[in-house]
Order: sequence, then structure tokens, then C-alpha cells
Amino acid sequence: MAPRIRVISDNDYAGDPDGLVQLAHHALSPSVDLVAVIGSHLAVDDPFDPSGRSAANAVTAARVVLDLAGRSDVPVIAGSEVGLADRTTPRRSAAVDAIIAEALRDDPRPLYVVCGAGLTELASAYLIEPAIASRLTAVWIGGPEHDGLAVAPPRADGPEVSEYNERIDIPAAQVVFDAPIPLWQVPRDAYRQTLMSFDEIDAQIRPAGALGAHLAAALDHVREFAGAAGFDIGETYILGDSPLVLLTALQSAFEADPSSSRYVTMPAPGIADDGSYVANASGRPIRVYTHLDMRLMFSDLVAKLARRARDA
Repeated sequence: MAPRIRVISDNDYAGDPDGLVQLAHHALSPSVDLVAVIGSHLAVDDPFDPSGRSAANAVTAARVVLDLAGRSDVPVIAGSEVGLADRTTPRRSAAVDAIIAEALRDDPRPLYVVCGAGLTELASAYLIEPAIASRLTAVWIGGPEHDGLAVAPPRADGPEVSEYNERIDIPAAQVVFDAPIPLWQVPRDAYRQTLMSFDEIDAQIRPAGALGAHLAAALDHVREFAGAAGFDIGETYILGDSPLVLLTALQSAFEADPSSSRYVTMPAPGIADDGSYVANASGRPIRVYTHLDMRLMFSDLVAKLARRARDA
């Protein structure tokens, strides 16, 4: 089939390897024209990669996955190594330029900028060229729970008012939530639904050729890394970036939309400096996903990995 949508994938590929699973899935999806992949930065001193070069390292990790997926044709670009200094000053990079150029390019197919980490590049692109707002849809894995929809997961020191991806660059999240960019948000309560057990990973991902083995090994590394620090992560892994594929590549045939997942429409809240939401009745409508079609998402992932193993 011919690609019917365009996707720019922006993720911290040197961080949590759920992003590598998402990238492989997008790369194997024939309905997607994967026009660019952006390696974005982690927060300072993030234990996944405290090198200060996490965006550059993300590029390296992404290229390995794309090569194993047979997609060496996809350009991979590093974003900024740091977040925004404030809400008004962009961080210019080749990745930001790529977003602007693709958004302004004439093409009848919809463009999705899918973000599985911070929002530095998307916010910077909007600050430099506000005209992109009407020419793309942003899909973001991130942000805490919304009042009335879900509660934050329990913690010994009390619930967090912010969320991991949001904390990578809070000013960038503030920019995107205030901007008129169409936004589909998958907040923490939704992406925490995306559990795959390690037995399922062993049975369905690891045997799927070199690509499946690489992805499984990356997930193994987190379990081993956590165990060495005295933390047992249990029997499951949150593949929390995979909804980026579900909501774009796996839309319905007619009246194309992520019709098997559920969302509410609400005014975009503001974001305070601590990452909490600030009610804003005049905010533009955004989608907030509350329930994700795990059957479709994971079955399709496994099927595509198996097909790649057969074809490689």
C-alpha cells in the first residue's frame, strides 16, 4: 500500500527503550511515510544517559533500529541537547528546521509529529514559525493525570504533580499547550495501560529475527539495570510510546481516525512551572486519550516483527 500519512518521530531513543519499540513499529508500517526521525535529549543527569549527549546518542540508537528494520532510507537528526531556557526563546537545530520544512511543504497527506519524550523541538519550531500550527497534529506521550479522569499512581512520598516526559522540558510543554497546535495527549494514566509481560516479550518479540532480539535485549537491560540498583520491576514492562503508532498508523479505513481507542475533548490547560495543570476554560480543544486498544497495538507489533524476520 502507498503511505497515506506523514510522520516525524521525535523521541529520547537513548533513554527508555520503549521508544525503540515504537520506532521499529512505525518503520515497519506501510501506511506511514516516516519522513524524519529526531533524537531528542533527556533531562540532565537522567540515569538512562547522564552523558550530556543524549540527543546525539539517541541518533545512534535510532539508526541501529532503522537499519535492522530495513529502513536506512529514513533521515535521523539530532535535536538540542538541552531544553528551553524560557517560554519565548527557541533552541534552533537541524531537527527544528526539519519540522518546519515538512510542515510547510505542500502535501495532501496529514502530518503527525509524534513525541515520546520532551517537546523541545516542536515548541522551538512553533516559536520560530507559528504558521506550522495549522499544518500538523502533535501526538504526545506525557503529562500527569487530569482531574476527574484519573488519579496519579501511589508513591510513598505522595503523588507527583508532574510527569517524567513533561519534566524533560517544562517550558516547552508550556509553549505547546498554549499554542494553537492540534494536540492528542496520552497522559500518564493512559500510557501506563500499555503493559506487556516479559513472558510475552520472550515468546513474541525476542524470536522475531535480529530486530526482535535487539529490542528484547534493550528491555532486558532495563530489568538488569534496575535489579543491580536493588529494584525489582516485576513481570511486565510499560511500552508506553507504542500508542504513537496506534493513533497514527493504525487508524480506521474509512473516516480515518484512531476509532478503537477512546478520548475526551477538553480545553487545553495551562502548565505551571512545577508541571501541574492550570485550568483554562478558553484553551483550545485537545484530545486526551483515556483508553487504548492494546489488542490491536500489540498484535500488530508482533505480526510486523514476524514479517520482518521472514523477509530479512
